[in-house]
Amino acid sequence: MAMTLRLSEEQTEALRARAAKEGRSMQQVALDALDGYLLRKEDDELTDRFAADGAERYADLLRRLGE
Repeated sequence: MAMTLRLSEEQTEALRARAAKEGRSMQQVALDALDGYLLRKEDDELTDRFAADGAERYADLLRRLGE
């Protein structure tokens, strides 16, 4: 799917400079950044779920440790 991404002049210049430094296209750099962001968010959500499950599972132990 095609989409239009509107960047500020500063963002465009930073993206252009990064792409040139890496010898890649601006699109490749932007897609890698998006992929990294989405993966981090997915990992954050998984970590949050594990933490909530652990807190529930070990609530009594955590309460006793806090005493």
